[in-house]
Amino acid sequence: MDGNGRWAEARGLSRNEGHRAGLESVRGIVRAAHELGVRWLTLYAFSLENWSRPKAEVDQLMRLPEEYFETEMENLMANGVRVRTIGRPDLLPPGVRRRVSEAMARTRANTEMTLVFALSYGGRQEIVDAARRLLRDFEAGKLDPDRLDEKTFAAYLYDPELPDPDLLIRTGGEERVSNFLLWQIAYAELYTTDVMWPDFRKLHLVEAILDYQRRERRFGMTSAQVRVGSSERPDEPEGR
Repeated sequence: MDGNGRWAEARGLSRNEGHRAGLESVRGIVRAAHELGVRWLTLYAFSLENWSRPKAEVDQLMRLPEEYFETEMENLMANGVRVRTIGRPDLLPPGVRRRVSEAMARTRANTEMTLVFALSYGGRQEIVDAARRLLRDFEAGKLDPDRLDEKTFAAYLYDPELPDPDLLIRTGGEERVSNFLLWQIAYAELYTTDVMWPDFRKLHLVEAILDYQRRERRFGMTSAQVRVGSSERPDEPEGR
């Protein structure tokens, strides 16, 4: 969700005001995704690299998850949205951890849409953390290395139930993945837009989805194979 700071600076506002404007886009896009029938939505809310930003900016960013859940919980419940998180929660302030845990517990039974916040998250770090857990199981005699495959490794990621994304949207004119879901986006379609995140609304989400729907997803196969009905890999989850 890129462009909050540049959006604010272009308007003579502080970066923190840009982040607050970005929160309005989070509210709008979560609601729009639900209306459009999106089953899984993952938002890169705060990366591990973001901890290196000025303390005042980090403090403001840390207030936003608490504010979001305080103001949006009833809407999430009414729309059957389940909340989950991925990342290193031990680095988050206690208040944020508590608010996120409460949101996850309260929405656990919801089934219409899953909203995942990547908080204190890094894709490389997720793979390293998964490898650590895997090695501990190996040392404990719980894992046979000869039986290790992609499915087994994925079970050690932060949220093994998180399906591989179909579509990765990058706002603010950025054209790199920036350490986001590096394992999971192996076959994701990438969509970039110059629209800054605070201006990103339902119309832009629809445009991204329509662009995605025009693409041919081959997963290593030929176009001819896709045309005869093999448009998904056998292990590809449904409804991302």
